[in-house]
Order: sequence, then structure tokens, then C-alpha cells
Amino acid sequence: MVLDGIAKRNFLVVGRVGMDLWPDPPGTRTKDATDLKVGMGGSSANIAAGLVKFGCKAALVTCVSDDAVGWYCEGQLDHYGIDRSHVKRIKGEERTSLAVYETRIEEHQSVIYRNNAADFRMSIEDVEAVDYSQYGALITAGTVFAAEPSRSAAFRAFELAKEAGLPIIFDVDYRPYSWPSPEVAEEVLSRAGNLSDVIVANDEEFGFMAGGIEKGLAKARSLAESSATIVVYKKGPHGAVTFAEDQELITGIFPVDAVKPTGAGDSFMAGFLASLSEGRPMKDAVLRGSACASIVVSQPGCAPAMPNGDQLDAFLKSHPGPTTC
Repeated sequence: MVLDGIAKRNFLVVGRVGMDLWPDPPGTRTKDATDLKVGMGGSSANIAAGLVKFGCKAALVTCVSDDAVGWYCEGQLDHYGIDRSHVKRIKGEERTSLAVYETRIEEHQSVIYRNNAADFRMSIEDVEAVDYSQYGALITAGTVFAAEPSRSAAFRAFELAKEAGLPIIFDVDYRPYSWPSPEVAEEVLSRAGNLSDVIVANDEEFGFMAGGIEKGLAKARSLAESSATIVVYKKGPHGAVTFAEDQELITGIFPVDAVKPTGAGDSFMAGFLASLSEGRPMKDAVLRGSACASIVVSQPGCAPAMPNGDQLDAFLKSHPGPTTC
């Protein structure tokens, strides 16, 4: 069921869209900036943009503030071809998220403004208004669970997706600043993980869910054995372990000269799912996702840096290949 849903190449993505700013030229520190570039951000919107660039369809479910920043994000969703019929404008003191990050590795600074975030206003009524039968799979990232009413809405979306036969794809994406406490985050993210068919997270996130980083790999393995069909345990520069099809696949990364650390996870998810949707073998899909991550960290911006199929193929053709683990 999971691969059949992904193969429909039509994804419902639940979670935030935001505005990104970064100093230009690359290497400039924010404190020294005189010029800033602007682009779409937000983990869910980034994933949706990456999927659309690979020829898939993606619709976003979220809220944006009814102001210039929210309108900018709506325009960017249109620019990338993401269906925003389930993106709701809200009035009040809440604001669409803003991220200011540097295109530099050394002493990198990412400053994300999430106070009174507009996307946390997503309600149960918002997700109940969606016709889940139109889609092949639901995707979300952990931030959507960090506050109410968004948390209850996201869990309701899980229920409705399951009733419609859609696989649930979950990027844990733990951001401590969004949560009231680590204890709440551990309980809620673990609950979401137990309900998911595909789980993607790094070693620290699995470790967090398990109560210690040394327990992370065992946690990933246990989820694959008990509830999830595919679990990807990412180890940063050390590659990944994927639990799927009764196998443990070990894969490396594609080394590049990185200019920033942001956007890799979103690009991995888009490239991985798009590759599975094309019927590619699991190991090939993981490697293509890893290549997408390398492409994004080697360029400024997040959504603007997401590759399409031709760009990914050109990268793979020119690159000497992944590391061995």
C-alpha cells in the first residue's frame, strides 16, 4: 500500500511555508549584511517544491498571515506550482514564519522567528475540509505537532488519511525552539512516529525519541519491525541506514563543497519520494535523495536550490560517486 500510494505522485503536504532571507554575496555574515536575497522556506513547503520540480503534484495545508509576508508565500507557492487551495489566510497577531540564515559553514547562524506562528493556527476544521481520496500519500514534518490547535489538527489529518488508505510519511524534524518542553516533544513525536508508514529522521532525532542518542538506531529498527514500512536513519556525513523490505541498506553521501548546512533534509525527502514514485529500487531512491541534499547545501537558498530531474541526473553523471560505509 505504501509504495502504491507514493506511485500516484500526488502528495498532500501538511505544514508550514515561510519567507527566507540570506545575506548576499555568499559568505557574508548577517551582522555585516547590506544586501539580502529572499526565497520561499518552511520545511513542508520546501518538500512540496522539490516534489513538484520532479514532476509530482503537491498540495499544501497550512495557514499564513493576511499580510505582505503571507501574500509573498502564497505567490511563491504559485510560482513553484504547489496547490494552495488549502492554505488559509488568518487575521490577528500571528505571523508567517521568517528565517534569516547565512550562506556559510564556519560560525553559521540561522535565526528563525516562530513567535505566534501563523501555521500553528491550522485547525481540525481545516484538515477535515480536505478530500483525501484525491491524493496518494500524506507528508508532514514534526514542527506541525509543536503547538495547538495545529497538533490536534495534524493527528486528525493522520486519522483521515488512514481512513482514505493513504500512507503517512513523517519527517521528525525536531526543532526545540518550537516546543514547550523536551518531554512534550518526546511524547508527541513518538506518538506520531508510531502512526507513520514512512519515517525519516537523523540520529539525534531518533535518539531523542528513544531517550538517548545511543538508543537511536535501535529505535529506528524497532519502528521498522513494529509499525513502519520504511525507516530512514540519517547519520549526516556518515550516510544512512534504511530499514525496508526486510533489509538494512547502508548508503553513503555525495561529498560536495557545502556553502550552508540548511535545506538538506527537505531536499532528501523530496528526492527520495520522487525516486520511489518513479518505481526505482529502494537503495537507488535513498542515494538519489542523498544527492539532492548535497546539491542544496552547495547552493544559496532552500526551495530555489532544490534540483529537478535533469539537474539531479547531471550531478550524478559528473560526481565520482557516494562514499562507502
